[in-house]
Amino acid sequence: MSLNKVQLIGNVGKDPDVRYLDSGVAVATFPLATTDRGYTLANGTQVPERTEWHNIVLWRGLAETAEKYVRKGDKLYIEGKIRSRSYDDQNGVKRYVVEIFGDNMEMLSSPRQSQQAPQSAPAQPSGVQPVQQGSAAQSAPAGEMSDDLPF
Repeated sequence: MSLNKVQLIGNVGKDPDVRYLDSGVAVATFPLATTDRGYTLANGTQVPERTEWHNIVLWRGLAETAEKYVRKGDKLYIEGKIRSRSYDDQNGVKRYVVEIFGDNMEMLSSPRQSQQAPQSAPAQPSGVQPVQQGSAAQSAPAGEMSDDLPF
């Protein structure tokens, strides 16, 4: 059993590069940036913000979806496996690369959508009443804990 699973949330560094194999299978590659926020240790030492770049590879339907919808700056969730490979570059130097082969991709935000879509509250389905904050706490019997959840 393999425990090779990666989950990333990050921003696309450049538009996907999509190629088609002789068999007609689409392959998309693009960089994805993930950032760890800076923080201060208990002893006062500052740890700066750190950004890491990941090479993403998508196949078949995911690659075609990326070609159509993914652009530089989009925020994505990628789930997949880590693969590493070595190769000789054009100067004969041995190189080593680590790639994330995506099994699942979800678009979390898109700069194009936020610029085009007006800011409005999402519509509620008919028959659904908004839950009032604090109503669960007021109806809890004395001596019992309340967590402000509507159920």
